[in-house]
Formats: sequence, C-alpha cells, structure tokens
Amino acid sequence: MTGTAPDAGRDHGLVDIAIIGGGINGAGIARDAAGRGLKVLLCEKDDFAEGTSSRSGKLVHGGLRYLEYYEFRLVREALIEREILLASAPHIIWPMCFVLPHSPEQRPAWLIRTGLFLYDHLGGRKQLPASRGLDLAHAPEGTPLRTEFRRGFEYSDCWVDDARLVILNLIDASRNGAKVLPRTRAVSARREGDVWVLQLQGEDGGAQVVRSRALVNAAGPWVQDVLRGVVGANSAHNVRLVKGSHIVVPKFWRGSQAYLLQNTDRRVIFVNPYEDDLALVGTTDIAYGGRAEDVAIDQAEISYLLQVLQRYFRAPPQPHEIVHAFSGVRPLYDDNAENPSAVTRDYVFEIHGAQDTPPLLSIFGGKITTYRRLAEQALQRLQPWFLKMSPGWTAGQPLPGGDIGDSFDGFTAQLAREYPDLPRTLIHHYARRYGTRARQLLGAAPRLPDLGRHFGGDFYECEAVFLHETEWASRAADYLERRTKHGLHLTPAQREAFARSI
Repeated sequence: MTGTAPDAGRDHGLVDIAIIGGGINGAGIARDAAGRGLKVLLCEKDDFAEGTSSRSGKLVHGGLRYLEYYEFRLVREALIEREILLASAPHIIWPMCFVLPHSPEQRPAWLIRTGLFLYDHLGGRKQLPASRGLDLAHAPEGTPLRTEFRRGFEYSDCWVDDARLVILNLIDASRNGAKVLPRTRAVSARREGDVWVLQLQGEDGGAQVVRSRALVNAAGPWVQDVLRGVVGANSAHNVRLVKGSHIVVPKFWRGSQAYLLQNTDRRVIFVNPYEDDLALVGTTDIAYGGRAEDVAIDQAEISYLLQVLQRYFRAPPQPHEIVHAFSGVRPLYDDNAENPSAVTRDYVFEIHGAQDTPPLLSIFGGKITTYRRLAEQALQRLQPWFLKMSPGWTAGQPLPGGDIGDSFDGFTAQLAREYPDLPRTLIHHYARRYGTRARQLLGAAPRLPDLGRHFGGDFYECEAVFLHETEWASRAADYLERRTKHGLHLTPAQREAFARSI
C-alpha cells in the first residue's frame, strides 16, 4: 500500500509549542494552538488515541452522576461543551436517548428527578430534548426489562466516536501547519537558555530533535513518567489511575435507546447501541496500580457487568456471546477520594517555569467532553509567553468533515444521490466516518469495483489508502480498531488477510 509517509525529518527546528501526547487533550491543544498562528509539534509514542482516548465509554455527556458529588461547575462546563461539540462534528457525534429504570434500593425517585432537572438546566440545553418520566410497564422502552422495573426516567446525551475525535483534531492541526508525529517517543527534554531542547526517537530508532519555546505534557496516564523520566522534574500533583472496562455483545433489545443501570454498589452501567447491531456495556471503576500499557479486562469485571444486565433484563446476553472487550486507564486527578467512582473528573494544570524561562505545562485529569475547553484554558495559561497569540477560535468552527448542513440524514441522502452506484450501507459508513471528507475519499463517482480490493464488510482498498495518506494509519489496529471499527465486522481470517496486505 502506498501513501505519504509520516514526517521523517531529523531536525525539526524551532517551534512555539511542543506537545508530548497524542490523546484527546494533546490533539485539542495542537489544533487550537496551530489555529492561533503558533508553530506546533506534537509527538506520540504509539498510535494516536491508542491509550485512554480510544477506550472510553464513547459519550459526550455532562456526567449525570457527578451531581451526587456536587461537581456542579464541571457538569455545567461539560453540558455547555456537549452543545458545542455536537454542532462541530455531527458526523461522529449524535444525540442518544438514555432510559434509567428506577431502582429505589439505590436512589429515591425524588433525587433522580432533582438531578435530571439540574441536568436539563445547568448547561443551557438547546439541541437535545428535556428529560421525562416513563411508565415502563407500558412504554416500549420497558419491553426488554424485567417486570419489577415499572417506573423509569429518560434523558439525552451524545454518543461520540472517541478515536476519530482525536484524529479530526490532529487533521485540523496539521492543516494549520502543525507537525504531527506518531510513534515518536520523547526521550529527554532540557532547558537551554530560552528554549526547550527535546530529544525524540522515531519508530526506526533514529534520533530527532526539536527546539521549542514551550513544552506541554499531555501524556495522560504517563504524565508523571514524562515529568520524571523525560524532563527530570517533580510535581506537587498526582494522577490516580482508574481502570474502566467494557464488553461488546450482540444488541439484545429493539429501538435506538440506551440504558443507564444503577447497581447495588451505587455504580452505574451504560448499555449503549453500538455499530448498528451490537451493544457496548460498561464501565467498571477499579483502582489500578499496574503499568498503563498492560491494562486488560479480567474475569471478575466481565462477571460484574453480566450480573448487572441479568438484574435488569429479561433475556440478557450470556458469556459466550461476548464478541469483544477492552479496558482503558483513566488518569484522574488525585483528590484523595476513597471510592474510585467518586474521584473527580475535573482537570488541573501545573506550570513549571518563571516568566523569563521557557514554560512546561502539565495536565492532570480531564475527560473527553471537556477537551476543547481544556485546550483553551491551557493556552490561556501560556498566554504570558505568547503575547501576540490570537484569541480562541474553536467554539464556532466545525471539525474536518463536520460541515454537513442541517442534518446527518439529509447529508447522507445527498451523498447517496452523488454516488448512486454504491450500496446505501456503504454510503452511510462513509458519511458517519468522514462527513464531507467522504467526497475526498471517493473522488469521481465510482462503481463498486472501482473501490479496489474488498477486505470484508464495508472495508475496501480505497478507504485503506485514504487512511494511510491522510490519517497516519500504518498498522492493522490503526485501520481496524481506531480509525474505523471494521475489525468488529470482519472474520478472523479477513482481519489476518488485511494485516498481511499492509
């Protein structure tokens, strides 16, 4: 497979901001900074979004349960951001309705009603419907539930393709001049006069160097590793690693609604439609003390999630029906909470460096929903070193492919008219993954044979080439797990055949 190789330069010269970490926070900062006219370089030791940012619950949400911990400011900020992100990337972010069966043993109805009232009004909701009560004994949403759950509530949040959100931010950063380096490890960083000198190591083992006026540590679970091992600095802050695991099973109810289930330990579990015919179930919240690279779901977590489903549903999935499972490590800011579920999802910045020295900004905590606002605030912290930096700009600008017009369905219908010889399922796939960039992928109106080799499902060679040339994909998992979810729809033999082809 041919395509444009990642930047192979060994000396990257002088930039304004060098960012370590290619997850959602690093990508968001790179996009914002590059769009303000700053020279930016971002390096990531693995693939983009390979860690936490592709292993989330895939929701853009205010965090309804955070109201119990009086995180009102964080919830309000997240709800405001929910509206902004939905408008900026409607191809990868869309509304989702959640049904919350009432379980009086966990939380009284008045408490849930109060929480939903606050949730409806804290963030200036405009695009999503208000919450309401449900008679689950008669409403179709209650059909898959056990008969004891006769009352419930309904509210709305948003779904997001988390890994694609990272990639779209990096594409926009690159369009604005940022250098974006996957599989490039930061080895050391030292202040020399008025700049940082950052030593990098590429995938081929070759040494690279960049000089930067500011350094941003957005390494997520590895933020302290970067501070200590790369920079040689100490911090007054800590991150607390919490493992969240999910299972993927065949969808076992009718309708587009998701479910939010309260468990007996007061944790909540999301059961969300996923990839049309599947369901994503999670997450667990478990304190984690191992290496972030080694995180994996264990049998106790699988049993825990299945038991919650058995408690609520008439015909829950069985262990042998699990088609996929994954775990991620959340780098939460350590606020000394005893319960992992109660640890704040807020974020904290730490700046090392006086006004006359090049700064180091480290980020502790955060969540996907608030990444754009976090990026704005990070650059506000760096403003004293960049007095001519342009103001924030991302709130009103679509992400690449997000300029689809009034509705996703309308855009998909228009795309189908432009490419009448392609199956509607394939058109829908391209519209969801790429938005208006689908036209760049497809070019002049092709017939199915023009798309190249068929790897299975909706995966054709033309898409693989596009991902390599425009989205830094180089390994099988980049294509099958993060840039797309084709891996869930291919047979093991098909996945192996694709891996051999690249």
